Amino acid sequence: MIRLLLLPVLALALVGCGGNSDTADLRKFMEDTQNRPRGRIEPIPVFKPYEFFSYSAAGMRSPFELPVLDDAEMVVSTTDNVSPDTDRPREHLEQFPFGSLSMVGTLKGVDGVLWVLIKDGNGSVVRVREGYYMGQNHGRIVAVNEQRINLIEIVPNGLGGWIERPRTLALDGLGGE
Repeated sequence: MIRLLLLPVLALALVGCGGNSDTADLRKFMEDTQNRPRGRIEPIPVFKPYEFFSYSAAGMRSPFELPVLDDAEMVVSTTDNVSPDTDRPREHLEQFPFGSLSMVGTLKGVDGVLWVLIKDGNGSVVRVREGYYMGQNHGRIVAVNEQRINLIEIVPNGLGGWIERPRTLALDGLGGE
């Protein structure tokens, strides 16, 4: 019985697939497309061959290691008594790297002292003046004005001693050194 019902359904499906459908517009599009001039394909670009590089510094000192000096060259200047004061209490801005600090303004007190407003790494604003410390390299503020702060950092010299390094923090928008 199912076969009898299936036979007319299959016959109708075959009739639907054939016949004269209105596909003249499709045939015209295909003819027009095939009659168009063919495009020109650009040739593949010529690539330069790989130039082999021979690394010849394998036997030299790594740039990330300290140079090995002779005993005669190992003289560290002891005349400069530069070293950080590790006994003093650390200030708030010394927990942040110097690059994360920014000068955002100044205030002048009634006593005439110029205070500088510094935005720390957490986004809080802290006021400082000459003599305060900031940055992770024992940076002591030595001069302030409305546009910039000058400070001296004490950093290792790589030979077991310390050296002083001047730094400047400029007001946001002016650019620093």
